[in-house]
Amino acid sequence: MHYVFVYGTLRRGEINDIYRLAQRRGLPAPAYLGMSSVPGRMVDFGDWPGLIEQAAPGRRVRGEVYAVDEALLAAMDEVEEYDPAQDTLFVRRGIDLWIGERSLHCQYYPINPGLVGEAVPIDHDDWVAYRLARNAPRELVTGAEPG
Repeated sequence: MHYVFVYGTLRRGEINDIYRLAQRRGLPAPAYLGMSSVPGRMVDFGDWPGLIEQAAPGRRVRGEVYAVDEALLAAMDEVEEYDPAQDTLFVRRGIDLWIGERSLHCQYYPINPGLVGEAVPIDHDDWVAYRLARNAPRELVTGAEPG
């Protein structure tokens, strides 16, 4: 069993929802363990975020933690286009996180900071909340009348 921290499109309800990924592949469903956060900051690639690791205390990124089996972890590697033998945008790293009173060693997918390109920095700690606000119709955000 592996523990994983997901902060972007693999979160519940997002385009690569981890539950739907498992279902499509005929794999056992992940077990949701709770919310946590990792040190870092996000960038916006349009349809997905990237997380830039940050060793110093400061900014954090929120996400969900799951228990998954080896096959689902491999499927997540495919979604993230992670290949340890190549220089890929997403890398897989281990990190110790707290879920309530419990410490877990989790895998997660930060990005290679050298491959950020023209991604836009995000001043938010939660991809889902940021994406929903970003994609909200202008009149809902500003209170302006449509037309």
